[in-house]
Amino acid sequence: MNMRIQFGAGQPVRRTEDAAFLRGAGRYVADVAPEGALAALVVRSPHAHARFHLRNIDEVRAMPGVRLVLTAAETSDLGPLPCNVALPGTDIAKPPYPVLARDVVRHVGDAIAFIVADTIELTKDAAEALSVEWDALAHVVGGEAALAPGAPLVWPDLNGNVAFDARIGDAEKTSAAFAGAAHVASLKLVNQRIVSNYLDTRGVVAEYDKAADRITLTLSSQGSHAVREVLCQSVLRIPREKMRVITPDVGGGFGTKLFTYREYALAAVAARTLGRPVKWIADRTEHFLGDAQGRDNITTARLALDARHRILALEVDTIADMGAYLSGFAPYIPFVGANMLPGVYDIPVCHIRIRGAFTNTVPVDAYRGAGRPEAAYVIERLMDAAARDLGLAPDALRRKNFIKPKAMPYTTATGKTYDSGEFAAHMARAQEIADWKGFGRRLAASKKAGKLRGIGLATYIEACGSNGPETANLKLEQDGGVTVLIGSQSRSEE
Repeated sequence: MNMRIQFGAGQPVRRTEDAAFLRGAGRYVADVAPEGALAALVVRSPHAHARFHLRNIDEVRAMPGVRLVLTAAETSDLGPLPCNVALPGTDIAKPPYPVLARDVVRHVGDAIAFIVADTIELTKDAAEALSVEWDALAHVVGGEAALAPGAPLVWPDLNGNVAFDARIGDAEKTSAAFAGAAHVASLKLVNQRIVSNYLDTRGVVAEYDKAADRITLTLSSQGSHAVREVLCQSVLRIPREKMRVITPDVGGGFGTKLFTYREYALAAVAARTLGRPVKWIADRTEHFLGDAQGRDNITTARLALDARHRILALEVDTIADMGAYLSGFAPYIPFVGANMLPGVYDIPVCHIRIRGAFTNTVPVDAYRGAGRPEAAYVIERLMDAAARDLGLAPDALRRKNFIKPKAMPYTTATGKTYDSGEFAAHMARAQEIADWKGFGRRLAASKKAGKLRGIGLATYIEACGSNGPETANLKLEQDGGVTVLIGSQSRSEE
């Protein structure tokens, strides 16, 4: 009997949302235009570190078409943007991350005012008319420079620029393993700062229902519930039933749209104050100045091996640039990534140090893998360095040190448990598909043609999520259908 399996394992799942996107019928935040909506603009610092004074606020407020100008003075009742993460056994310095900077800015793009007017052109006119007295201060850029003796302080009240100093593993056993090693491979590398660049920039449309005393925010996010929780609990300090957050189509998130940003609270305050919808959409340049960036790690790593080229221990020291403020999950990102540093290799002991550094730059946070790609980059580069030092083929050293299937379940030196895995077999299959053995022939042909050709390999093991389960509500309808309510959403990220 010929039966077609409609929902079997491995069956393709047809997307139903693509037709609208292909026809240009998507609906993004910038497309949301409530009647009577006002335009908003954020005035940002051109300095990395400076004291400032707004000199002609009253004149700007009196300009034609200007409806509202918010500064730190008008938003003093708002709570700072929170960083609520904790690291085991580690103190984290958490200076305030204000909705609008008061007196001092700490990075280029730091927000000092929020202007609302009848049109976006009028907000720009008002911003240009605003007279700001700047007194530039010494600044520091780069994690290593920030931790150097005598570096300018991002936060003068703190003892240096160290945000946190976290440790993972066993320092004593690792040191002993290195002392008895036949070979030690080492390298220093940079995992550079990243700026995501999604199709639709961040934006928010705020509306206020006076009768219900309820705020509605339409914004481009990676989770409307999380944004509402942070805004209501920590920033606006209102009951969460007093706010609704709507996320329409999202043209890419990449982690960067997960967080609660200043403009959401500012737009909410402005809409409640004016009794009219307020719309803020970031332009492309502003995105580079105001949205959380990613990565920016400097890492020194060492690998100890015995005379048979088996790994004895791993030692890693990472300086993670946090920027001027701690964004929502920032300290957690290099820490959670560091737990994946052993990768797929049988590494008995390790010691890992992660220092977060304050610098006069845009804050960083989760971006595309949130720490795990950085960890894979470190261990794979280190394996290549060790293979070169020993005169071995990179696949041979990896094959010798992969965790064996018979060792499963296997707990790594950082406490992660793998339930299964045939890593050598996977690498062999990948090499077969890529015609690894035929590379010499292709290289010779490339050289003859005056071209360059290279080949390399890397392994990767993913530990995804970490945000807990998603709640789903299922309802069996009278007609036999099933309604599923879930917080998942579609984002055009690939």
